[in-house]
Amino acid sequence: MKISKVYLYVFNTMSDWEYGYLIVELNSGRYFRNGLDALNVITVGGSKEVVKTMGGLKVIPDTTYDEYKLERNDLLILPGGTNWTDQVYQSILERVGFALDGGTIIAAICGAVDALGNKGYLDTRKHTSNNLEYTKMISPNYKGEESFEMKSAVSDENLITASGIAPLEFAREVLKKDRRF
Repeated sequence: MKISKVYLYVFNTMSDWEYGYLIVELNSGRYFRNGLDALNVITVGGSKEVVKTMGGLKVIPDTTYDEYKLERNDLLILPGGTNWTDQVYQSILERVGFALDGGTIIAAICGAVDALGNKGYLDTRKHTSNNLEYTKMISPNYKGEESFEMKSAVSDENLITASGIAPLEFAREVLKKDRRF
């Protein structure tokens, strides 16, 4: 599989440290095989208004999720944050369901994993999270306990999930999906 386009979903309170290692390697291409270009990381928001990360960085989204279409072999990175249970995230989460079915690579870490679990997207896919008991508590619709793996990061076809304390393992699992290295 070769990643076509890379999208990073950006929102207020997103956890800066969870996606950093990954987007540096995708955007720089410094360890890609000779002749292969780096991948531009496109930031996507609910609007084009400035968002402020948990670390205080201000990010202006390049586009909104209404302005692009996720295709097969695109990559959507969903970082954690403090408020994935808010109603405002339901639109992006609905798109994730269609994207998973259509072959888009979804890479979720920390709180984003719990949000996917609450939508039922983890019910039949191997995955991990910060903690199984916490996921069950915060995601009342989660029914994926049978598919849960107690690992730092897990990949199952076009879904990658990771604990928030495993940004390096998260990056490794995503980069393994691409044949540029």
